[in-house]
Amino acid sequence: MNLHAAKQIGEEGVGGVAVHTENLTCTFGAICAVDHVTLRVPSGTIFGLLGPTGAGKTTTIRLLLGLLEPTAGSAMVLGYDIHTQGDRIRQHTGALLAYSGLYDRLTALENLDFFGRIWHMSAGDRRSRAKELLNSLGLWEQRDQLVGGWDRGQRRKLSLARAIFHQPALVFIDEPSDRLSPAESEAIWTDLDNLAARESMTVFLATRDLAEAEALCSAVAIMRQGRILEVGSLAELRARTAAPQLEIVGRGFTDQVIALVSRRPEVASARRIDNRLVLQLAGDYDTAPLVSLLVEASADVEEVHKHQPALYAAFTTLTQEAPEEESP
Repeated sequence: MNLHAAKQIGEEGVGGVAVHTENLTCTFGAICAVDHVTLRVPSGTIFGLLGPTGAGKTTTIRLLLGLLEPTAGSAMVLGYDIHTQGDRIRQHTGALLAYSGLYDRLTALENLDFFGRIWHMSAGDRRSRAKELLNSLGLWEQRDQLVGGWDRGQRRKLSLARAIFHQPALVFIDEPSDRLSPAESEAIWTDLDNLAARESMTVFLATRDLAEAEALCSAVAIMRQGRILEVGSLAELRARTAAPQLEIVGRGFTDQVIALVSRRPEVASARRIDNRLVLQLAGDYDTAPLVSLLVEASADVEEVHKHQPALYAAFTTLTQEAPEEESP
């Protein structure tokens, strides 16, 4: 097997788009797990499908892998149709879902060699690829250990190596840091980011972890109850869903000054905290006129800090009243 075949499929003939869905829908009886989802995922990016438990993220991945038949809509993955070419999609992609895919009674090398055989890789390619990935993930010294005795963080790293062993152009990953410690999570994020960049690999990442999305994703789609609520870069989502805050350090922030600045249309609220005036803005406005107004009103302005809202604010705003249980 040509190890670069999958990558070439992802780069050619699809216009730089790894995943394209149009009104993709999947129902289970009365439950609409995926509700008219339309997405475009550019090749070579780490794209996050971000949502709480029960949003429909896992079902979306199963649809894109051709493991579930959609009720309505369409999707192309690496140029292949999910309705008719599911086998080709799975041939040219990798997946790290709930099941690790590891065999406890095999060593790390034996696990990777086993999956390399499934992908019809030559013995030489299997050996070199295993050494390359195990070194990259800091697992080479443990290569001859049975993985049944490994901790959760090591197993997750080996599962990642297994998912990308055949050098796919696109890999689907579902909750990579689930049940990991903070240190283990940061390690897997670093490894995934480095591997994606080094191999020019597109990553479709489903997560409910905000820190994970911020650490890895260049763009995200926020999903709730099967629907896509917002799509864009993290900066765009912050700007659209939560206005920035202006913190002004100084003196002379009297009640009259606060009343004056509160009447400005770009100010949603104003409050004084010790020697600071905190203005909640109504949008991403130019703040220079507000500072000038304060100076003209005899306030002594020493420092000005504009804080962009955290992704947490955007996520909470969009996903409030989300269901508690995972969609099918």
